[in-house]
Amino acid sequence: MKASLCLATAVMCSALALGACSSTRLGGPPVRSANAAPLVPAAPVEAVPSGPVEAAPLPPIEGAPLAADPMAAPANPEIAGLPPAPPPPTIGGPAPAPAAAPAPASRTAMVGNWSAQTSGGSCRIQLSSSPSLDLYRASASGCSNQDLSRVNAWDYRDGEVYLYQTGGAVAARLRGSSASLSGVLAKSGAPLSLSR
Repeated sequence: MKASLCLATAVMCSALALGACSSTRLGGPPVRSANAAPLVPAAPVEAVPSGPVEAAPLPPIEGAPLAADPMAAPANPEIAGLPPAPPPPTIGGPAPAPAAAPAPASRTAMVGNWSAQTSGGSCRIQLSSSPSLDLYRASASGCSNQDLSRVNAWDYRDGEVYLYQTGGAVAARLRGSSASLSGVLAKSGAPLSLSR
């Protein structure tokens, strides 16, 4: 019984090995069942002739500015390792210094007392540098407008001053300089201006 089991195992292993040798993966002819569709030879594929590859810059896009020529001399010769060019000679003395650009407004430039003007009259608003959570303290006095009378905080971001009411609602948004701001009240859209 043991010998017949060994013989049967050997026959099965041989059959599997011969089947693997005749598979298409190992280069042998494909094994097909009797009811399989007939094989149709594939059409030959022609190789596409390749020519030399040419490189040329693309034409500029209509309306777009022209790009700098990559073969031109660098704008800063020090980068290329060349000595810097001498400055051009001046005629009649040194040129006047260009006017300084106005300093952009900042949060600290907005701190202080402001006179607020609305269609309903005028009042005083004070913007403090004392922090109040993630905002700064503010106060209003003499404002007949209810939205302005409840202002208790402010912030400056992206060039705009935001005035906040108790509860965190935006009362007004203003834009301008450290001397004059203009904007609107958030709820009504009425104009509002602040001046020193």
